[in-house]
Amino acid sequence: MADYTALTEAGAALIELLRENLTPEPLGNRELISLCSPHESENNQLTLFLYHIEEEAQSMTSGYYSVDSETERIRPAQYILHFLMTPHSKAPTQMKEADCYRIMGAALQTIRDNPVIPQRFLSGSIAAENAKLHVMIDRTSMEQMLKIWNNTSKDYKLSAVLTVTGVTIDSGVTRHVTRVKEVVIGTKAKKEDDL
Repeated sequence: MADYTALTEAGAALIELLRENLTPEPLGNRELISLCSPHESENNQLTLFLYHIEEEAQSMTSGYYSVDSETERIRPAQYILHFLMTPHSKAPTQMKEADCYRIMGAALQTIRDNPVIPQRFLSGSIAAENAKLHVMIDRTSMEQMLKIWNNTSKDYKLSAVLTVTGVTIDSGVTRHVTRVKEVVIGTKAKKEDDL
């Protein structure tokens, strides 16, 4: 099962998917795509920011499962990750918007073409468990987008919300169980008084 590093590993897989498909065109350098806040983009031209996490229905992840014959562990929690994807342009002022649209268009095409992040981009514990990370463009209303951006003094920038599902984090809670090793079935002899 995936370790607590699953959130970082899922973000890194998404970044690697975009790096492979957006370089050398429309971006000339893989390092221009990174996990960071869109407000602190520095030299990046495409940022992904994990801004919200939801736990999937608890009924699916409640209870214990057997690790071995004497140990049970709480079922892993499953999470839905919401990333804010924002292009940033280094072009001259009159070309900035067109440049952002090109970057965003290429990123949207990549996400649409890869609804499941290919295994070669997975690393660490999510790779070890052969996780299937599904990624899609979320239908986020303009009102919700403005709420995300209005929490800062920065201007609104063209953005899209990506939803990643299939991320699990294993529990650290285990319990020792004793299995039934012997069953004795017998009959009780009746006394004469009982007859």
